[in-house]
This record gives sequence, structure tokens and C-alpha cells, in this order.
Amino acid sequence: MATQSKTLFEQFLAPIFSHLVDRDALLRLRDSIDWEAGVAQFTNPQVVYPNYYKISNFHGIKNGYLTVDAALTYDPITQYVLPPGETWVRESLVKAINGEPRRILDLGCGTGTATLMLKRRFPEAEVMGLDLSPQMLVMANYKAQAAAVDVAFRHGNAMATGLPAASFDVVCATLLFHETPPAVAKTILAEAFRLLTPGGQMLLLDGNQRTLRAADWLSTIFEEPFIREYGQGNVDAWLGYAGFEAVRTEDVFWLNQLSSARKPLPVTEPGATREGAGAESDLPLAQPA
Repeated sequence: MATQSKTLFEQFLAPIFSHLVDRDALLRLRDSIDWEAGVAQFTNPQVVYPNYYKISNFHGIKNGYLTVDAALTYDPITQYVLPPGETWVRESLVKAINGEPRRILDLGCGTGTATLMLKRRFPEAEVMGLDLSPQMLVMANYKAQAAAVDVAFRHGNAMATGLPAASFDVVCATLLFHETPPAVAKTILAEAFRLLTPGGQMLLLDGNQRTLRAADWLSTIFEEPFIREYGQGNVDAWLGYAGFEAVRTEDVFWLNQLSSARKPLPVTEPGATREGAGAESDLPLAQPA
């Protein structure tokens, strides 16, 4: 019986990363953390993992983010796939936040890189990172403690966080939506809308959808399970359908895009409409692609 040929990721990217990543340093890091205790600390037994999350091999890792290997290798790999530099790309989101928010939620926070950046930029704010993977949260918490940065990490599903409504001034997500089916991404946006205070800001940093459509070879090489579906979608349309206004997306270098939007303020005067809204705004919206 013929064996299945290696994927493009296995043939080309994995060997490159194996040379760039310091394996001895990763082994030392792995052995310095009590993973069993950490996972037990962060695991919320009430969290139900979506089927897509359990079976997808994100970043080419078997069993995806529900593994110690994923938590250990995420940062070393990510620094090489966000040209011209991971910090510059992530800072585009942090710098786009308006005003001085009191509470910030980082959905799909992973190993907490963006979460820590948010806290450093807004030291007086309460900053929370939420993720489906306890292993990733163990790594995020390790980094926060090592950096003496006071953030809270919570095990949860971004589609149904269980957090109070209207409890955050800013909700953001970094590199999350290209790893979710579009239906899940739209559900996450509906939950983010619920969590935001009126006038609150939504920020999404992810792969550039126009670039992904124009350069399909990127999707072929990286082989993320939902990246093609994400590239065929339209984050602006998804935000509008969720009820956000002032929707705007701009390029971040070439491979990424930053989308921002705002939860509308309540209408206080009878017959008043939101700025820029017309009579057609009351019509039902078609589900975006």
C-alpha cells in the first residue's frame, strides 16, 4: 500500500523551523514548568470543546492546541511568520485602541503575547486573556509571571464566554479568525458585541483576506485547516452583520489586516437614527459570506 506523501508544510516549512528553533532551549523550558498542575489550574470543566477545535492540526501539530508541544512551539514559530516582525504587526492593534479603556478582553489569547502588550500599553486597565487551550494558558501565565505583568487568564470558549454583558471597553482578537470556520467567527463577533459596553471598540488583527485570495499558494503552503474559507470571507461584512458600526479594515504590511469597529451608542431621542444610518438600516441584513 502506498504511503501518503508529505504535505508542503512538512516538506518545506517544518525543516526550516527545525533549524531556526533552539530545541535545547525548548526542552529546558518544558522541563521547568509543571504542566500537569498548570493545566489542572486553568481547566474549566464546564468548557465544551467544539468538534473542529478537537480534530484540527493547527500549525501542523497533531491534536492542535490541546497539547504541550503546541504551547511550547507557538512563539518560536510565530516570530518567523509575521513579517517584517511579530512585535510590529501586533503593535498595530495595540496602537489602534482609542482613549484609556478600563477593561480589555483578548479573545483567543494563546500564549498571551498580545495580552501582555495590551497591559503594558494600558497599565491601569484590567486586562483578561481568554483561550480554549489550558496548555496555551499555562504558557501565557508563565510569561506573565516572568515579566511581572498583572493580567488574568481564563479558560473559555470565545463563542460563549460566560462573562457579563457590556463588561469590556475593548474586545480584540489576534490571529484567531483564520483558525476558525466562518460560522464560528461570526458567532464570536456576536458574543464580542454582547460583551462590549455601548461605544466600545472591537479590533481584529489577522491574515489579509485580499492577499490570501490573490495568492492562493500561501494557503497551500501553510495548510491551516480553515485559512482558505477565511480568505474567501469578508471581516467587514461579518462585523456589520453582528451590529457594529464605523467598520474599517486596513492593510498591515502585506500579509495581515487590522479591522476596527464600534458598538453603537444607544439612541436617546425618539425618532433619532445613528450617524450615517438611513431608512434602509432597519431592514433585515442578509447573512454575509
